[in-house]
Amino acid sequence: MPKIYLEKNVLDATFERLEYIFDHFENIYFSVSGGKDSSVMVQLANMVAKKKNRKFDVLYIDFEAQYRLTIEHVYELKKLSQIRNFYHVALPMALRNAVSILQPKWICWEEESKDLWVRDLPKDSINIKNCPFRWFRKGEEFEEFIIQFADWYQRRYGGNVACGIGIRSDESLNRFRTIAFDGKIMYDNKRWTTKIRFNDKYIDVYNFYPIYDWKTEDIWGAVSKFDLMYNQVYELMYKNGLSIHEQRLCQPYGDDQKNGLDQFKALEYDTWEKVVNRVNGVNFGNIYCRTTALGNLRSCKPDFMTWMEYTVFLLESIGIYNSDLMLHYYRKIKKFIYWYKKRDNIDIRDIPDTADAKLETRKKVISWRRIARAIEKNDFYMKRLCFTQTKTDDEELKRLIHKWDNLLNKNTISDDKDLMNFIEREVIDDDFEDDQ
Repeated sequence: MPKIYLEKNVLDATFERLEYIFDHFENIYFSVSGGKDSSVMVQLANMVAKKKNRKFDVLYIDFEAQYRLTIEHVYELKKLSQIRNFYHVALPMALRNAVSILQPKWICWEEESKDLWVRDLPKDSINIKNCPFRWFRKGEEFEEFIIQFADWYQRRYGGNVACGIGIRSDESLNRFRTIAFDGKIMYDNKRWTTKIRFNDKYIDVYNFYPIYDWKTEDIWGAVSKFDLMYNQVYELMYKNGLSIHEQRLCQPYGDDQKNGLDQFKALEYDTWEKVVNRVNGVNFGNIYCRTTALGNLRSCKPDFMTWMEYTVFLLESIGIYNSDLMLHYYRKIKKFIYWYKKRDNIDIRDIPDTADAKLETRKKVISWRRIARAIEKNDFYMKRLCFTQTKTDDEELKRLIHKWDNLLNKNTISDDKDLMNFIEREVIDDDFEDDQ
């Protein structure tokens, strides 16, 4: 049963919003992801457009490392009767990689990495070889692209333009603020619309959010009521233990999506090897996506392991995907142990598994737990073991970066303060010199 307010359920309200848009806008396109929300939105829009004998366009940005079932569903949506143009974009955009300190961003559909692509380039896609967007530059962000596309679309077709976005305000505070923000410009004072700003000026394009007040239950209720097409990967997620409220799509290496890396392996094992090889740190992210290694709170040390055994296990796990990084950590740990041997005559065989937790936090004692947690944090400079950032470290980092195809550059800035400084001082300067 859909949510009801003011004697009107959200389904009826959405149909009214869609009819209003088709009545008041000359050109309309919908942004879809292959996920449940945008899928339901565009299929309901197709019903309204058919009723009004209208056409609309669709924008789909293909992030390459997608579930196979997601792509299959996208091709189902392409067959909707009222679609005029389906912009299937497969361009080399920069995306977040939350599972590696050495590659905080990656570029999908990058020609230089063609042998590592998770999928073949879709034949009917807009790609780097046939790109009609003169403003596009390799490595630009998704958020940049969608604003530039809106401006391009308006200039191409003219008139007032509406862009349908399938977000729901109950999914996050940011999405709620998109709807509730009082400072935005709305169309005809409709709270579910927002005028787009591009290059410090407003353009004649309005985002509209026809399902903003829906809940997850409403989405699946509409699928059932109208027998809508849907992405079959959600069935697999549910069978694999994820509730309807926990299921997420998009590219698998992002801040939220990294928590589902192990799900990706379970749901589509036939593409998992390609996903692992495509981006630095993925298998480590799969193993430690819900631990302190990737920013969460709880260690995943198995109860049957000692902290010393766990330290070795972590090093070996890193070595699976990056032996150079493993050896870097090994050398740091070896120096750390030698320092305590020299100062306090503590032999490696006498290092305690754990020590007083407060003293470990204050970096006053040695223990295998302290070492393991430094590795978990992916602490390249090993500051948690009292090391400082040195010139040798920076040279080592720079060597690793260039060995792994310049994984850090102008388009892959990390949020880590020390890495940011290093990149600005070394890598970007080198790139600038190469450009001259």
